[in-house]
Amino acid sequence: MAVVDRRQQVLQAATKSFSLFGYKATTMDQVAKIANVGKGTIYTFFTNKEQLFDEILRDVIAEMKSIAEREIRRDKPFFDNLHRVLDALLEFRSEHELFIKLSQESLDFGTPQAGEGLDKIESVVLEYLQREVEQAIRQGEIKPCDPQIVSVVMFRLYIVLTAELSKVHVPLTKEQIKSYFQLFLAGLSQKKINTV
Repeated sequence: MAVVDRRQQVLQAATKSFSLFGYKATTMDQVAKIANVGKGTIYTFFTNKEQLFDEILRDVIAEMKSIAEREIRRDKPFFDNLHRVLDALLEFRSEHELFIKLSQESLDFGTPQAGEGLDKIESVVLEYLQREVEQAIRQGEIKPCDPQIVSVVMFRLYIVLTAELSKVHVPLTKEQIKSYFQLFLAGLSQKKINTV
């Protein structure tokens, strides 16, 4: 097997381990077992668990950026793009258990690395949202506002509607999430938009 294949094999196994067991409970022995390689093979590519975890986070962030960029249509209105990106990221999130496990671990055990991993992802998402909000303001699609504040509110609202609400309410469908998202953000729009 080629060197690149082994490295990818290790990354896939590590992603699976972090997703199933969290950061704290994942060991290099576990990753080696899942990847069906010797532990020494892992150390040829990664010096420690932290470096392996960082590489996985970089890959996840790059994939999220790629999804968002693929869904943006510059000829379409801001809220249409927001919904397309939201749909795609919801789909990605449902297929990527790493986020859920890191969130649980951070809340339940306060594992610093899990919290830092989530912070890195959040930082990239917020930067991206802020750029899109700034562009929508320049184009007159949304009212003048502080893009940083709006980005944080959008991100938190997304988390509440997709994850936290399901703790006290039946999980919402994609369409319900989009409708509520639009309802709560309707005040930003320069035009009248349809809400729930």
